[in-house]
Amino acid sequence: MENPRDNGATKHRKGRRVVLFPLPLQGHISPMLQLANILCSKGFAITIIHTRFNSPSSSKHPNFSFISISDGLSESEASTADVIALVTVLNVNCVLPFRNCLAKLLSDSLEEPVACIITDADWHFTQAVADSFKLPRIVLRTSSVFSFFAYATLPVLRERGYFPIEESQLEEPVPNLSPLKAKDLPLIDSRDPEDLYRLFSCIFKDIKVSSGLIWNTFEELEQSELITFGQEFPIPVFPVGPLHRYFPASTGSLLTEDRSCLSWLSTQAPKSVLYVSFGSLAAFDETQFEAMAWGLAKSKQPFLWVVRPGLVRGSEWLETLPNGFLETIEGRGHIVKWAPQQEVLAHPATGGFCTHNGWNSTFESICEGVPMICLPCHGDQKVNARYVTDVWKIGVHLENRLESGEIERAIRRLMVDSEGHEMRDRVMNLKEKVDLSLRQGGSYRALESLISHISSF
Repeated sequence: MENPRDNGATKHRKGRRVVLFPLPLQGHISPMLQLANILCSKGFAITIIHTRFNSPSSSKHPNFSFISISDGLSESEASTADVIALVTVLNVNCVLPFRNCLAKLLSDSLEEPVACIITDADWHFTQAVADSFKLPRIVLRTSSVFSFFAYATLPVLRERGYFPIEESQLEEPVPNLSPLKAKDLPLIDSRDPEDLYRLFSCIFKDIKVSSGLIWNTFEELEQSELITFGQEFPIPVFPVGPLHRYFPASTGSLLTEDRSCLSWLSTQAPKSVLYVSFGSLAAFDETQFEAMAWGLAKSKQPFLWVVRPGLVRGSEWLETLPNGFLETIEGRGHIVKWAPQQEVLAHPATGGFCTHNGWNSTFESICEGVPMICLPCHGDQKVNARYVTDVWKIGVHLENRLESGEIERAIRRLMVDSEGHEMRDRVMNLKEKVDLSLRQGGSYRALESLISHISSF
């Protein structure tokens, strides 16, 4: 896509600074830094405030100012798998450090006054801080719009006595949330289930009084959901996505990418390789990992498999691969610790994506016209997966059946059968809509509107 730099805009907005504050999780840092790149190209000076925990690499972004603040996390808090508990404690610990940092920035920025702050939606405490400085706060929501509504429905369902869900109810449709089934609801395990409802209650309340919301989606993909959102949240809305397409080379990866896989992909036939990656947080037990390995082997399809250290609970890296696996695949597979995902999905050899369906991964797959095998783990991943398979019809859902035979059949359905070719045609149609939206459609207009909105402060 055309680089969004424009010299006229740069002259016009010289001297205005935007402060961005990403949540320190991989799926949240990447889109925030992509947004920062876009705003920088439009002439705004950029400051990134970040926690010491999972701090982004400043060397990859020489045009930004980076300021680290204390997050007060203990070693056990920083290493927890309980995301809700982590975000809850961060929203308490960061109030004073963020307030002090912002106060200093405002006093030091006389030549480049701060136009506004843009924070991750999960940093709900920042609304009160922004209000205390009479500073506009725009929110970046890194999920899909439809998953946002699924989260918003959870407290209502709880009040109606919907939880806990019985085993016999898992396949039943959720009231007013078609096509979701009970098992698709974005529940996240936490030591205190009340934390989930409290956290999202705060997030929704503070979004409603913010100065606007940026979505990493595009109007043509979620048109009805965006209309409904506008009716319930009367604030300016900017669906400017896909954020990663404005600067394809930019990365906010916290892990080192193994680029050898791109050379390996170049030795494979077009659309022949299944890319397998489950993001930065998912974890399997040894039985599930073994099932995935044999499913890949038995499918007879070439594959690129990201096995992140920590993907298998209790293991270092590949020691839990089943005996005989490497001999069975006979060079058909390539395994790395982490991959440059956007480039992998854009590679001509990539024909499918077995994914956990985090929104960034799902959206990147749509943008490159790659159909999916869906194996969601928790939260909004389950909602995204249901839309992939039941609404857009561009993927196969494993329905949590992590058994080698099921995995083998899903791979062959996607990569070999006529059903997979039909899915590829449909996702290629969505890719064309993405390209058009960025050039002259909804995303192009939303970005122009966002730049005008920030410039008006």
